[in-house]
Amino acid sequence: MLTKFETKSNRVKGVSFHSKRPWVLASLHSGVIQLWDYRMGTLIDRFDEHDGPVRGVHFHKSQPLFVSGGDDYKIKVWNYKTHRCLFTLLGHLDYIRTVQFHDEHPWIVSASDDQTIRIWNWQSRTCISVLTGHNHYVMCASFHPKEDLVVSASLDQTIRVWDISSLRKKVAPADDLLRLGQINSDLFGGVDAVVKYVLEGHDRGVNWASFHPSLPLIVSGADDRQVKLWRMNDTKAWEVDTLRGHMNNVSCVMFHAKQDIIVSNSEDKSIRIWDATKRTGIQTFRREHDRFWILATHPETNLLAAGHDSGMIVFKLERERPAFSVSGDTLHYVKDRFLRVYEFSTQKDNQVVPIRRPGSVSLNQGPRTLSFSPTENAVLICSDVDGGSYELYIVPKDAAGRGDYMQDARKGVGASAVFVARNRFAVLDRSSNQAIVKNLKNEIIKKSPLPIGTDAIYYAGTGNLLCRAEDRVLIFDLQQRIVLGELQTPSVKYIVWSSDMESVALLGKHTIIIANKKLVHRCTMHETIRVKSGAWDDKGVFIYTTLNHIKYCLPNGDGGIIKTLDVTIYITKVFGNNIYCLDRDGKNHVVSIDSTEYIFKLSLFHKRYDHVMNMIRNSQLCGQAVISYLQQKGFPEVALHFVKDEKTRFNLALESGNIQIAVASAKEIDDKDHWYRLGIEALRQGNTSIVEYAYQRTKNFERLSFLYLITGNREKLSKMLRIAEIKNDIMGQFHNAMYLGDIHERIKILENAGHLPLAYATAVSHGLEEIASRLATELGENVPILPEDKKRSLLLPPSSLMCCGDWPLLRVMRGIFDNALDTGRAGNEEEEDANNADWGDEELDIVDVDDMIQNADISAELEDGIENKDNEEGGWDLEDLELPPDADTPKASANASSLFVAPTPGMPVSQIWIQKSSLAGEHAAAGNFDTAMRLLTRQLGIKNFAPLKPLFMDLLLGSHTYMNAFASVPAMSIAVEKNWTESASPNVRGPPTLVFKFFQMDEKLKAAYKATTDGKFPEALRLFLNILHAIPLIIVDSRREVDEVKELIEIAREYVLGLKIEVKRKELKDNSVRQQELAAYFTNCKLQKMHSRLVLTNAMTVCYKGGNYATAANFARMLLENSPTEIQAKKARQVLQHASDKKDASQLNYDYRNPFVVCGETYVPIYRGQRDVSCSYCGARFVPSVEGHLCSVCELAVVGADASGIPTSCPSTFKPYIAQRPSLSSNVSLAVVSLSFWGFSGTLASVFIGL
Repeated sequence: MLTKFETKSNRVKGVSFHSKRPWVLASLHSGVIQLWDYRMGTLIDRFDEHDGPVRGVHFHKSQPLFVSGGDDYKIKVWNYKTHRCLFTLLGHLDYIRTVQFHDEHPWIVSASDDQTIRIWNWQSRTCISVLTGHNHYVMCASFHPKEDLVVSASLDQTIRVWDISSLRKKVAPADDLLRLGQINSDLFGGVDAVVKYVLEGHDRGVNWASFHPSLPLIVSGADDRQVKLWRMNDTKAWEVDTLRGHMNNVSCVMFHAKQDIIVSNSEDKSIRIWDATKRTGIQTFRREHDRFWILATHPETNLLAAGHDSGMIVFKLERERPAFSVSGDTLHYVKDRFLRVYEFSTQKDNQVVPIRRPGSVSLNQGPRTLSFSPTENAVLICSDVDGGSYELYIVPKDAAGRGDYMQDARKGVGASAVFVARNRFAVLDRSSNQAIVKNLKNEIIKKSPLPIGTDAIYYAGTGNLLCRAEDRVLIFDLQQRIVLGELQTPSVKYIVWSSDMESVALLGKHTIIIANKKLVHRCTMHETIRVKSGAWDDKGVFIYTTLNHIKYCLPNGDGGIIKTLDVTIYITKVFGNNIYCLDRDGKNHVVSIDSTEYIFKLSLFHKRYDHVMNMIRNSQLCGQAVISYLQQKGFPEVALHFVKDEKTRFNLALESGNIQIAVASAKEIDDKDHWYRLGIEALRQGNTSIVEYAYQRTKNFERLSFLYLITGNREKLSKMLRIAEIKNDIMGQFHNAMYLGDIHERIKILENAGHLPLAYATAVSHGLEEIASRLATELGENVPILPEDKKRSLLLPPSSLMCCGDWPLLRVMRGIFDNALDTGRAGNEEEEDANNADWGDEELDIVDVDDMIQNADISAELEDGIENKDNEEGGWDLEDLELPPDADTPKASANASSLFVAPTPGMPVSQIWIQKSSLAGEHAAAGNFDTAMRLLTRQLGIKNFAPLKPLFMDLLLGSHTYMNAFASVPAMSIAVEKNWTESASPNVRGPPTLVFKFFQMDEKLKAAYKATTDGKFPEALRLFLNILHAIPLIIVDSRREVDEVKELIEIAREYVLGLKIEVKRKELKDNSVRQQELAAYFTNCKLQKMHSRLVLTNAMTVCYKGGNYATAANFARMLLENSPTEIQAKKARQVLQHASDKKDASQLNYDYRNPFVVCGETYVPIYRGQRDVSCSYCGARFVPSVEGHLCSVCELAVVGADASGIPTSCPSTFKPYIAQRPSLSSNVSLAVVSLSFWGFSGTLASVFIGL
C-alpha cells in the first residue's frame, strides 16, 4: 500500500472520489461531511446540516453535485460550488445506508434500514420507484455501470439484482385514474423494478455487494467473514467461489477499476487484496486500533480510499512510475513485461527483450529502476522481488523490433544496482553496507565498504557512486575509497544528472535540491504537491513535473509554472521547446512548451542583457508574474515596457525613479492620491518644480507654502499669503506671515480676527510702540500684562541653503537598459518626423511627455485673479480655481533623465538582521518588536511582554548609535555590528551588538545567591526573575552553553518558586498548619547546599513550634545528612532528642516518602502519577486546572501552551564572539548571614558560602 493522503477525524462511514478533480468526500459518524483535496492535503469545505451520522455520500459524474444520506432519514443534494444544500428528499422511514447517482440518468438510488430501496429523480425531486422484497435492513444498493440493473445487499442474508429497464420507458400518466394507479403501485411495489436474481449463500447478514465494471460478476461481503464471487447471465446467477481470510465482519468489498483484483475491508482492522482470476489472497494491510467501514475506488485512476474509526486514507496498491533510463538519443524502459527502446529523433518505439514475471504474487514486484550501459548494450533492471533483486540483460544489436527473442537473465540479490563503468556494475548489499562491484558475467570483482548507512545507490560518474542515507547523500569514489562530496538533505527519491555531469537534482517527495558535481548546495525548491520527475535542458534549467504541473527551476532558485497537466507524466528528456515523457501506462508523448519566460529570467540571471532587450522587443512576454519578477530583481525600468495600464506604469515609474513617466501617468489618471504620491517621490528626488506642480494640482496650499519656505521662494510665499487672504483662511494667512517674518502682517491678521490681546502682545514684543499704544486704547482695562524680565527677539524662519532650484542629484553611469530603450525611442522619433512631414496624413492628438514637463507658475493666474477681484464685486471663488487644460507643467532638464538619477536606497542594516535571524533578541535589537514578540510566542509560548519591554528598549538602544549631520536635519541612526572592523566588507553585515551577554548572568546569579543567603527575599526574587526574563533574549553559540542555559533556567525556576513560597508563608499569620506546609514545600525545591541547609533549619523550627514533632524530627535528620554547620547540627540533634518519640499534633498535606513537585500557583504537592501541566518556558509544574493561565513563576508564558522551544544558537552566517562563562559552581567570598531572616533566632554568624 502506497499511502497518498490521510486524515484524522471521527469515524468515516462514507467515501466518494470526484471523477475529474483531486477531491474526495468523507461523511462522518458525527454528522459532518468533509471535502478534501488529497493532492494538496487540505480541507476545502465542510457541510454539517445532517442531524446524526451520515452513512452514504456520492459525487455526480459531471454536475457540480453530490448526494448524502444519514440517520435523520433525509437524502440531501448539495452544490459544492455554491456551498449549500439544494433540496432534501424525504420518504425513507429509517436510517439511510448508501446513496448513489446514476452515470447517465437523473436518478439516485438509496438503501435504508426500512427494508426498501428507493430510486429518485433528482431533477423533478420525486421518488420514481420503491423496491421492496428484503425483509431486513438493506445495507447497500448501487447501479450497474452500463446496464439497467441495481444490486442490493441486506442483513436477511441475500443479495438481490433488480431489473430497472422499465424505468427508462416510464412516462407521466395522462389522466387522474392512471396517476392514482401509479401512486398505488409505488406504495405497494410497482412493476417499474423487478427482482431478476436472489443470491443466497452467506450464512449471516450481507453488508456489501457491487458489480464488476465490465464483466458479469458480483462480489459480496458479509458478517460470516467471507467474500463471495458470483457470476450471472441473462437467465441465472450462481456462486463462483468464496474468499476466506478475514477474522471479523466484512464491511465493504469491490472490484478494482483497472486491475483484476478484489479489495475488501473488515472490522478486523485490515484491508485485503485478492486475485480475482486465481481467487487467492495477495496482500493484507492492517491498522492497530481502527476498524474499516467503507471503500471507494477512483473511476479514472488507480487510487482507492478507505474509511476507518479515526479517519480516512487515500492509497494506491502499486507504484505506477515506469522504470526507464536515457542514454543519448535513446530511451530504454519497461512496459508490459517487455524492455522497449524509444528513439527521440525518429520517435520510433520497439520492444527488444521480454522480462520475466516475478514468481511472487505480492504487489509492487515490478521493475523499479533501470540502468543502461551504452557501450555493452547491457541493461540492469531492479525490483523488490525477494526483498530486492536485479536482472542483467545483454541486448543484441539486431534485437530491435523482435518480440520473440528470449534469454536467461543473470540474476542477483541487492537493494539496488547501477552501472559504474563500461562493463562494471555495483550492487548494494544492505546487510553488510557494502558496494559489490561485478562484471557482465555477474562475477564479483571487489567489495567496497560504504562510509554511511546506505539504502540506495545511484550513478555519479565513472567509478563513483552517489549513496543515499535517510538524511544525507554523498559521492563515494569506489577506486580510492574516499568521499568526494556530502550534502544534508531530506529524504531523496530520485537523482537526475545534467548531460555534462556538472549539476545534479535531488528529488524528494516535496523538495528539489540543486547542487553541483561536488554536492555543493545551490538552491532548494519546495512544493506542496508531490514531485514526480525531472530533466535538465541544454541551457542548464531544470524542468520538472508535479502531479498536475510542468515547472522550471533556475540555478538561482527562481521557478515558475510552464504548463498545467491533465494526467501525470514522467519527463525523460527536454530538447528545445519539446518535452519527451512517459505516462503511467508506459506510452511515450511529446509535449510542446513555451520556454520564453524561463529563458528571459535565465538571461537576466546570467546578465546577458542583449538577449533580454531582444526578447523585450520581439516576444510576447507579459503578465503580472513577469512584472513582479522584474520588480523583485531590481529592474522596474524594464517592467515599465511591458505595462499599458497607467496605474501600474505609475507605480513602476515611482519605484524606478522615472519621474517623467510618473508625471505622464499622473496626468492620465488625474487622481488626488496619485498626485500626492508623485509629490512625495519628486520631493525625495529634490525636483521641486514637479513637487510644486503636484501640490498645485491637488490645491494643497499648506504644503505649497512650506515648500516655498524650505526653498527660500519668498516671492511665491507672498502670493500664497494673498491667496489665503482671498480664501479668508485665517490660519493660512498667519502661517504665511510667520514664514515671511512679516510682523505688521501678523498683527493685522490677529487684529482682524478679533484677537486684540495677542496683537498687542506681538506689537509690544517686537517694539512697535505706535501700534501697541493704539491697541492698548482699544483694549482699555483688558490690556495683558507681559513679563518684563524676558528677552524679546524677532521670530524669523531660517534661511534656506539653496534658493528656488532643484536639489543636486547623484551622477551615475547610464545602464544598458537605459541606452537600449533610448535607442528604440530615438528610432521612433525619426519615424515620427517622417510621418509629420507633408505626406497628406491627418494630425493626431498625441500627448508628448517631454512637452508636458515644463516650468509651471501660478503667478500669472494670481495676477489675473487679483485684477478680476478689483473689477468684480463678487470677489474670488478660489474653491473653483481650475488650472487651464493646456497649463504647462515643469520641464525637467534634458540631461536629468540620462545623467542624473535618484540614488537607490539600500536596505537598512536592521532589516538585514531580521532577514538573517530567527532569534528574538536580534529582532528586538533591530527595533522590530512585533516580530520579536511573535517569535517568543511561537518558540516559548510567551504572552505577557510587559516585563520584557525595558529589555527590548535596552537591546534597541544598545545596538544603535546616533550622529548629528546638519543642524536642520534629524540625527542619523547607525547600527552597531558585532566585531566590526575597518577592513570589513560593506556588503557583508554582521549580527547586532547585544547588551545582554551570557556571562553577565553569572554576576546576576551571584548577586541573587547573596541576597538569598542574607534573607533579602524580595530582592533575591527580583534578581532571579530578571535572569528568567533575560534568558530568551540571550544568544549562545556552543553546545556547552546550550546546556548551561537549560541549567540556569532550572536554577532560577527553583529559586523563584521557593522564594515565592517563603514570601507567601511570611504573609500568613493565623494559619499555623498552612505555614508548616509551605515551609515543608520549600525544602522540596532544588537549591544550593547552603540554602538547602537554611531551608531545612527553617522548616524544622516552624514544625517544632507548631507541635508537629515527627515532621520536625524528619527535617532534623535531613539536615544532619547535608553537612550542617556546628550551630545547625547542634540544633538538629536537640530537636531529634526531644521529638523522636512524639507524634504530629496536626495532619499536614505533606508526605516526604512520596516524590512530588509543588504547583507553582496553588502551592500544593503534585505526587508522582498525578496529572499535571507545565509552563512552556520555565518548565514549572501546575495542577491541570491552571492550564491556560499565565505562569506565576516566570510571569511570561502560558501554562500548557504549545511551543517549539528556545533557540540558543546563532544563524550560520553569524559567528558571534561569546565570552567563556564561568562555571555555576564557582566560589563566592565569605558572607555574613543573619539567621533571624530564616525564621529562627540566633546571633550573627560568619558562614562560608560554597556555591
